[in-house]
Amino acid sequence: MLGVVQLETGDIEAAKQTFLSLVPPHPEAPSSPPPSAHLYLAQLNDDDPHMALQHYQAGVDIMNSQLKGKERAVDTVGVPEDEAALRQNTVRALIAMVEIWMDPSYDLCFDPVAEKTCEDLLNLALQIDPGNSEAFTSLASVRLSQQRPGDAKQCLEQAWTSWKDLEADDSRLPPIPTRLALVKLFLELSLYTPALLVLQGIMAFDDQEVEAWYLEGWCFFLMAEQAKENGGTLDELTWQELGRDARDCLETCQTEHPDRPMLEHVQELISKLEALGIQPSPDDADEGDGGDDWEDVERSDDEDEDVDMA
Repeated sequence: MLGVVQLETGDIEAAKQTFLSLVPPHPEAPSSPPPSAHLYLAQLNDDDPHMALQHYQAGVDIMNSQLKGKERAVDTVGVPEDEAALRQNTVRALIAMVEIWMDPSYDLCFDPVAEKTCEDLLNLALQIDPGNSEAFTSLASVRLSQQRPGDAKQCLEQAWTSWKDLEADDSRLPPIPTRLALVKLFLELSLYTPALLVLQGIMAFDDQEVEAWYLEGWCFFLMAEQAKENGGTLDELTWQELGRDARDCLETCQTEHPDRPMLEHVQELISKLEALGIQPSPDDADEGDGGDDWEDVERSDDEDEDVDMA
């Protein structure tokens, strides 16, 4: 907890030293180090992918031992951990390792063993927590990098199926960043209807989520492009209507946000819509809510309960 407080107050180096005191080879490290110390250290070593991987692996090894009953699972205040949470944390650590291996800013992605390593890590994740949505989402990303879009779609369907019908405030829903990552993969595969449905659930829970507005605007922009190329309409909406919905969403994103590349892309898309003569909806309209379009999405979903992932 001291390390967490030091992180929260911005004393990063002190936090790092606190976490290091809890793991070998520190002489005062406990005989059963808390896996969370390794997980924090992995994140604090993001400039050194090899060290980060070592800490993630150490954390995974401890949590695996706890799951197998070799050690009593305890958190930082000595309370037994819930097994489901322990499985989820183990899977997230494995996914973080996959992300390091796949990150193009590191040399690891060019290593001949990178592909097999990612496969092995995700297979282990799904053995630990079968059906885990985050693991299937990560596997879909790997399949896309392997130029296997059909397999990627199948993974996305498995990632989404288990929670797509849950209420917006259901605790079983994946974290919002996981759902946003799923939406990005849907867009990469031109699966616009499921992308909008996932975004609808996020907006119902938090309508101030800037990245969700951005992805919604991007989705409508891509739909407008497709409509323009294929006769002017898509799902009974004209490309101009879709373009206006895109601009309404994107205008909402023009705010202070730490993700500068995202805001630059927002400006780029707005400029393209401006060049096409697409203006925002009048002020008296429901700006950016896409109300009519959501009804269309919901109606099509009612008509065909299972969204066609093909």
